[in-house]
Parts: sequence; structure tokens; C-alpha cells
Amino acid sequence: MATITLKGNPIETAGNLPAIGSQAPAFTLTRTDLSNCSQDDFAGKTIVLNIFPSIDTSVCAASVRRFNAEAILQKDTVVLCISADLPFAHKRFCEADGLDNVIPLSVFRAPAFGTDYGVTITTGPLAGLLARAVVIINPDGKVVYTELVPEIGQEPDYHKAISMLS
Repeated sequence: MATITLKGNPIETAGNLPAIGSQAPAFTLTRTDLSNCSQDDFAGKTIVLNIFPSIDTSVCAASVRRFNAEAILQKDTVVLCISADLPFAHKRFCEADGLDNVIPLSVFRAPAFGTDYGVTITTGPLAGLLARAVVIINPDGKVVYTELVPEIGQEPDYHKAISMLS
């Protein structure tokens, strides 16, 4: 388990992020059209997992917008924006903001994702949602970068994550 904070108050997650160099845990999540999506759909590409509590918060929305702007600049890279929000919320948000360089995905049919990646919040008022994290998986399926953002209201270190893609 990892400890992060929400407005300075400690909360815990279901585990820890995957270790650098380890094989990324397999996942199948739900696209905005309700179809399944797995990491196998992106064979040969670098995968950025932008994981967050809810698209309907300002910090989460900012991370989706930022990664959308950065994604188009990266060759052979996909950015998956992942939360427990329903696919309809992801679709509404991305369409309203014209965000089409990221792939929004929901864990609503895949609760194991949060456990496998150690990001399900287990205590506090956000229990059941996902912690804010970034995980980068190389084309061989190995984890090459992780960040568990220590404070839910803080944005990830975009510069550091993006520098791992160059």
C-alpha cells in the first residue's frame, strides 16, 4: 500500500505502482463507445497511462488536456487517460474540449486494474476511485517510468514523464 494525501490528509492505495523494469500488468478497459481496449491494441508503441480520480475535476481535466497537447508530438506513442468515470463522461468531456489525441478509458468493468497497478484509493472520501499516477510502458511491455502523485490536488510532473518519451 502507498500513502498519498487529499488536501493534506493521508489516504491509502491498494498497493504500489509496478516496478520499473517489470512487465506491465495486462488490462482490458472500456472505450467511450463501450468496446474493450487492451494494451495489446497498441503493440509496438509506447503507452502512457495517465491515471486520475475523475474527469470532472479541474486537475484531472488539466492533465487530460496537457497530455492531449503532448501526445501529438510523440512518435509511436499513445496516451490512455484512465479513471473510474463512466465512458459517457469521458466522451462528453473530450468531445466538448476537442481532445482527440488521447484515448479515454474507464475501469468501470475492470476493477482489477486499480489493484494490479496499485492505484485504487482504499481510504478516505475518494475510496474506490483511482489515485493520480503516470505509468509509461515501452513497446516491449516493460514499465519504464512511474509517478504516483503525492497529493491528489497536484498535477503530475509532465516534464519528467515526457522526457522519458524522447
